[in-house]
Amino acid sequence: MLNGFKDFILRGNVISMAIGLAVGAAFTAVVTGFSTAFITPLIGLATGSVGDFSSAEFSVEGAIFPYGKFLAAAIAFLITAAVLYFCVVVPMAKVQARFAKAEKLDIKAATRDCPRCYTEIPAIASRCAHCTSEIKPDPAALEVAGLPAQR
Repeated sequence: MLNGFKDFILRGNVISMAIGLAVGAAFTAVVTGFSTAFITPLIGLATGSVGDFSSAEFSVEGAIFPYGKFLAAAIAFLITAAVLYFCVVVPMAKVQARFAKAEKLDIKAATRDCPRCYTEIPAIASRCAHCTSEIKPDPAALEVAGLPAQR
């Protein structure tokens, strides 16, 4: 029983996920601190509030609604999402696209039915392998395969 648990914990993807969560939490704390220290006061000054608006609230029949805390959290979330997208997702997509192997084209992968015997044949075939009737190859399949059009 403990061996299975040990194997689960020591598996590479679990450790990578734990490290990712720890780094993500630290990154979120940094972005939240930046948002609280700089962005929120700047927005407060731009909107006419005095400095930080995270303590803004309103009350209805004695119930207090601290909407400023929600706005500060929403701003921190948007900044975190933007930084992660532009600094992690976009560069990783470019790296993956650069190193992606070109898939080898299989000209037999595209198939169609023979118009005479209705068996499945390659789209670029000019003769059915089953009934031996002559047929016109699919022009789109010929173009994808890089073969000249046949008459």
